[in-house]
Amino acid sequence: MKLERNSKLLRICLGELDKYHGTPLYEALVMAAKKQGMAGATVIRGILSFGASSRIHTAKLLDLSSDLPIVVEVVDSHEKIDHFPEEVNNMIEEAGCGALITMEAAEVIHYKAKKH
Repeated sequence: MKLERNSKLLRICLGELDKYHGTPLYEALVMAAKKQGMAGATVIRGILSFGASSRIHTAKLLDLSSDLPIVVEVVDSHEKIDHFPEEVNNMIEEAGCGALITMEAAEVIHYKAKKH
């Protein structure tokens, strides 16, 4: 798959414990991106955050939170990314959780599979 230099990045911030039909929401989002043929998706686990509820989520030992922040990033062409947030939003609404979805331009410098 070829990825254009001028692409887009979709970023979804949510909680580690959020579920979608019994599956971690972050995992369901990555699988949905793969099913849509997106160029790639990555899940990043955070150590500290707060959002719309103003509740602090942290990985500090004394304040161990069981709901650490998760960021799912999906990169692809403008055309593919522009249609995906609607599906993402529907999944988040169905999961009944809080989240933040942002989109921004991404300049792809290198995109290549590992040589075997």
